[in-house]
Amino acid sequence: MSAITPCLWFDHSAEEAAAFYVDAFPRAAIRNTTNYPTEGLADFQKDFAGDVLTVDFEIAGQRLLALNAGDLFTFTSAISFMVNFDPSVDPDARHNLDALWEKLIDGGEALMPLDEYPFSSRYGWVRDKFGVNWQLMLTDPTGEPRPMIIPSLLFGSSAQNRAHEATEYYLSVFDGSKMGTDIRHAEQTGPAIRAAVNFSDFRLRDQWFVAMDAGIEQESTFTEAVSFVVPCADQAEIDRYWEALSAVPEAEACGWCKDQFGVSWQITPHNIDELMKRPDAFDHMMEMKKIEMAKL
Repeated sequence: MSAITPCLWFDHSAEEAAAFYVDAFPRAAIRNTTNYPTEGLADFQKDFAGDVLTVDFEIAGQRLLALNAGDLFTFTSAISFMVNFDPSVDPDARHNLDALWEKLIDGGEALMPLDEYPFSSRYGWVRDKFGVNWQLMLTDPTGEPRPMIIPSLLFGSSAQNRAHEATEYYLSVFDGSKMGTDIRHAEQTGPAIRAAVNFSDFRLRDQWFVAMDAGIEQESTFTEAVSFVVPCADQAEIDRYWEALSAVPEAEACGWCKDQFGVSWQITPHNIDELMKRPDAFDHMMEMKKIEMAKL
C-alpha cells in the first residue's frame, strides 16, 4: 500500500522551490523530475511546453511533490507543515531548529515569532518566500515518537471547528488508519468561539496528519495549492476513493477532487508515471475528471 504524498502547487517555481527545500532540510534529495510534453498542450499550458512538470523530492523522511502549474492557486495557513525537533533523537535539536528557521525566514515572514510558548519551549510559524507555511517545534522528549515533518490541517472559514468530524471521516475512508493524540479545548468565553480540537494527529496509510480547529473565525481556507496524492492499485480502488472524497463536482479535473471539508486530493494509479508514457496519454488525462486507467 503506497503512502499518501503531499503535493505543492507552484507558479513557475517548482524546480527552484524543491532545490531550496533540499538544501535547507536534513536527509534530503531530489528523487525524480518529469517534464511537460513539447506539443499538444491546452492553450493555458502552452508556456510550459517542455518545462518541468513535477519534482519528486524528499526532506527529513517526508516525500513531497512540487508541481509547476501557474498562478491559479496560492498557499494559505490552513495547511502547514509541522517540523518536529525531538531532543530524545537529536541532542542538537534546538540548535538545528534555529538553523532551519534562519533558512526558511530568509525572504519569508514570521506568522508566530520564534519564542517560548505554553505548548513548547521553542516554537515558531513561518511562511517562506514561496508561500509555504512551516511550524517549527521543539517537542517533548517524553512524548510518543512522530515523524519529523507532518502536514497540518487547520479547520477554519467554511470548515470552522470540523477537525474532529473530518478526522473521523478520513479514518473511516482509508485502510491502515490510526488515531493518535486527541486534545480538546476547554470552554472559551468572550468573543472567541469554542474550538473542539486543540491538537490531534492521525495516520492514514503510512502518512501522519495533524488536525486542529482554528477556534476563532478566519478567512484562511483550504486551496488546491496543497493537495494529497493517493496512489491506487487498480481502477476499483480509484473508484472507491473517488466516491468517498469527491464532494465538489466543479473541482473535479485530471484525477483531482475536493472533499466536503475543502481539502484537495489526487486519486491516481500507483503506476501513473508509466501510464503517462503511453501515446497521447497527456491529452487523454486532460479530458478526464476521475482517472480511467484503460483510457490513458
